Amino acid sequence: MQSREYYLGKIQQEISTARESVDVGNDGKARVCARRAAGWAIQWFVSRNARPGWRTDAMSQLKHLQGDETFPSDVREAARRLSTRISDRFEYSPSADPIEDAIIIINEITRMQDSDAGR
Repeated sequence: MQSREYYLGKIQQEISTARESVDVGNDGKARVCARRAAGWAIQWFVSRNARPGWRTDAMSQLKHLQGDETFPSDVREAARRLSTRISDRFEYSPSADPIEDAIIIINEITRMQDSDAGR
């Protein structure tokens, strides 16, 4: 089982790359990195809270998370937005912020993991 620091390091690496990608105008890469960051958080959660059938790829995890009513609605909604396919022209709603959606998921999972660990 990987440590808390391992997962948080992977998450931070993806969020940093996502932010750098936004800065250079590569919104597609930012979205992919945001998904991967959320996927690392979900993988961390699943490593300590068995969820049969949840695979390890970020898109599958996001789809499972959006249907898991043990998570708050804002977290499920963030997972829905992150897992929604963008248009063929790689455009999505200007109100969509994939990094913020990933952070909503990451913060909730971190809170849950720290609560379970008695932090």
